[in-house]
Amino acid sequence: MGQHKVALTFDFDTITSWLANGQTSPTPISRGEFGLVGAQRLLRLLERFDIQTTWFIPGLTIDLYPEACRAIHGAGHEIAHHGYEHIAPGGLSRSEEARQLTRGNEAIHRISGQNARGYRSPAWDLSPNSVELLLEQGFVYDSSMMGHDYVPYRARSGDVIDAEHGVEFGEETSLIELPISWSLDDYPHFEWVRGGGLKSAGGVFENWLDDFLYLQENLETGVLTYTCHPSVIGRGHRMKMLQRLIERLLELGARFVTAETAVAESQKGSGS
Repeated sequence: MGQHKVALTFDFDTITSWLANGQTSPTPISRGEFGLVGAQRLLRLLERFDIQTTWFIPGLTIDLYPEACRAIHGAGHEIAHHGYEHIAPGGLSRSEEARQLTRGNEAIHRISGQNARGYRSPAWDLSPNSVELLLEQGFVYDSSMMGHDYVPYRARSGDVIDAEHGVEFGEETSLIELPISWSLDDYPHFEWVRGGGLKSAGGVFENWLDDFLYLQENLETGVLTYTCHPSVIGRGHRMKMLQRLIERLLELGARFVTAETAVAESQKGSGS
């Protein structure tokens, strides 16, 4: 069994990220709708290589595009939680955040028959209540934090952060963190925003490959998590880059796994 794993994950936001930011005019909405095109392309590519992946899907995306989401589940990919309306929980009350989790799981249950095991925060920003709420609602793992790059770890709850009076770290919990990084996310590299984006796919390919090579050369085991958005990675030249990356990683012996599998194997290996 390959000890150097890759979790290829997709945030299937469609129009929800634009709606959450109050951008409802036709052009930003169309940028979100391109995610449906990208998703179809990705499913064909993943089927070609027989790779199982994890899709973090806002509940609103499921309710707006149920057939597209059923196709993802029907292809055997893990469906994980990405909020309901793609609203970052950092600005929500505890009850509002809990409601987002509940509504998102209700939507996921409608297409998959079960609640999500994993969660990824919209905008990768958790609230002081998030870890506790995730545990209360039965989640096994989160993938929103950046405390490592290759090794899943236990999320803390109850940190008290005060730059003036000092920091008091909370207790580790049973919630497992599958770490991520902005450098391994397609959006900041590729998506056009005023002042940045639209980077060369070749440069991103080299960065993403070298992160795996470092894992392989320096750790006996670990998992590298890539984060992609169908509306971003789905463009032709980026799809070609992703295909080359998959081919090269397979040549190097990488084992592609879902986020849930990566987390479960990490805990088995640690004896937890």
